[in-house]
Amino acid sequence: MWPRPPSLFGSTLRLLGETMLPLDGIRVIDLSRALAGPYATSLLADLGAEVIKLETPKGDPSRSWPPFHQGNSLYFDSVNRSKRSVVIDLYTDAGRAVLDALLATADLLVENFKFGTLAAMGYGPERLRELNPELIHVEINAYGQTGPWRELPGLDQVIQAVGGITSVTGAQGEPGVSGNPAKTYRVGLPIVDITSGLSAALGAVALLVGRERGGEARRVSTSLFETAAALSVFQGQSAIVTGEAAVPHGNDHPSITPYGLFPTATESMVLAASTQRHWEELCQAVGREELVRDARFATGEARTVHRAALLPLLSAALRERPAEHWIAELSGRGIPCGPVLDYVQLFATEQAKALGLVVGASSQTRGDVPVVRSQLSVDGTPLAVRSAPPLLGQDTDAVLAALAKREES
Repeated sequence: MWPRPPSLFGSTLRLLGETMLPLDGIRVIDLSRALAGPYATSLLADLGAEVIKLETPKGDPSRSWPPFHQGNSLYFDSVNRSKRSVVIDLYTDAGRAVLDALLATADLLVENFKFGTLAAMGYGPERLRELNPELIHVEINAYGQTGPWRELPGLDQVIQAVGGITSVTGAQGEPGVSGNPAKTYRVGLPIVDITSGLSAALGAVALLVGRERGGEARRVSTSLFETAAALSVFQGQSAIVTGEAAVPHGNDHPSITPYGLFPTATESMVLAASTQRHWEELCQAVGREELVRDARFATGEARTVHRAALLPLLSAALRERPAEHWIAELSGRGIPCGPVLDYVQLFATEQAKALGLVVGASSQTRGDVPVVRSQLSVDGTPLAVRSAPPLLGQDTDAVLAALAKREES
């Protein structure tokens, strides 16, 4: 097992009850910016890793992206909790010396530069091995490591389009991208960035485990394009096998019916009758038991084939009562359903409060900063947010002093 160097900032031991955090003692040098890479390193930080975020003198570009609160970007704050910020200029000898010293004691290097950028800066595979043979390099780029597009730039919305996601996101019954591009949409969240970050974090943890077992792999890569393709799941599989492209289905599920957004006497609600039992319970709940006996709706496949006939009948029944009634009734029958909430409403729910989804992250310079906590719990205890998102360069002096002290010892 490779001996762990002590933290630059003393003990990194943190406990959840009696359980040490899974990545306690792991040091991450974070050269990433914007969203995909910082999301990956925020997950690693949540799991206990010591994340040192290296920024240019101008800072991560996302620091300048709105919305802002008290002069700080909420975009930046959302994916940079529990990190330290160090400002260095990698295009100077002094900056490279700092990076070299940090990499020599690190476990992970995470970056999301355009393909080939890190090597062009003098940090190709051989140089990284020279600095630290145990260092694991985690890279995220736009289009992957090979192919004619590998050097192209790419951001989330571009890859949503090129990666097929936009083609299946839009109004039901519209002809799709080629026939009517105005009727297809991006997903409302930066889904490719987020899932690319998840993939990178998973790859990083996998190689850490492999290293502990004597494995020699020291580089794991993913790209926005590969992630978008992986997200296609059954729609991508169908395209490969049948040669037919999936089309937008609006708020309905492409394979399961009824499964989508429905009107009520008040606001709309979502329900998902994904099994035969759900279907039969739904028909009883809305007083339309005869639909169970209708041959057009006898099976899940038949209900999807005859979706156009079924949905108006079901919608008419649901319009007779308010959403609150139906949610209580259907939930009591074990049918997944719920209201359509915005994010203000989400965090105001009793469920969000019970889970403690919003926590105050401490900061000596900013006070308590509210952030959304990690989605993970260990032995029933949510992973803690150890510190607020850092101000630009707030830890530079401390890190440089710690490095100097290490070199003297």
